[in-house]
Amino acid sequence: MKAVDLNCDLGESFGAYKLGRDEEILKYVTSANIACGFHAGDPATMRKTVKLALDHGVAIGAHPGLQDLIGFGRRDMDISPEEAYDLVVYQLGALWGFVRAEGAKLEHVKAHGSLYNMAVRSAELAEAIAEAVYKVDPSLILFGLAGSKLIAAGRKIGLRTASEVFSDRTYQSDGTLTSRRLPDSVIKEDDRSLAQVIRMVNEGKVLTQQQVDIEIQADTICVHGDGVRAVEFASKIKSSLTEAGIKVRRIGETLAAANE
Repeated sequence: MKAVDLNCDLGESFGAYKLGRDEEILKYVTSANIACGFHAGDPATMRKTVKLALDHGVAIGAHPGLQDLIGFGRRDMDISPEEAYDLVVYQLGALWGFVRAEGAKLEHVKAHGSLYNMAVRSAELAEAIAEAVYKVDPSLILFGLAGSKLIAAGRKIGLRTASEVFSDRTYQSDGTLTSRRLPDSVIKEDDRSLAQVIRMVNEGKVLTQQQVDIEIQADTICVHGDGVRAVEFASKIKSSLTEAGIKVRRIGETLAAANE
């Protein structure tokens, strides 16, 4: 039976500002990527989200981003590999402290927003992020866009990696996501999203905007948690995967089983 992880970006509220329906969506996902205070989140939000994830039996991952609260970490910044290394180590340390305080263990790391996308394109940034993760804890799993430089950098340094796919985004023929600035970058129809993700898992293929099939590896599926219908869609995607005979479980369990 095929298995796949469902991950979601959580803990993105800040101070008096609330974003997302974290407690509800945690019923359907298997991995939580928790903001570490740079693009979103704050100490209290981090603590509360860690506890919520543990209450729901969901694996906890760090979600480090660029230091850009106003832009929500979605604006490219001209940072050096050394700066990328430092900001990832710093944010991992922050979340690690809250996870450790609850007697739990951090399982994975997924870069956020522009940091993630820049590392898809830049081998130097990808290697800096992978090195930061490896030096903090070599047992951590590095999430990255399927087929990207981030996945290659993680494997090169010796990390376990999880190739990530997106149910609600369209793809280009080079395997990258369609820019949000372009038409049809986000899939709004549930049936189309569900069909795309099930095909990615079962067949290892996705149809691009250029109407060409490309191969893709789907270890973990990103479910965006900040949409109006995020919870409803998370419920649908989990049900659809189960009905298609695909097991939904934490990525750590799948990787462990593969090594047995």
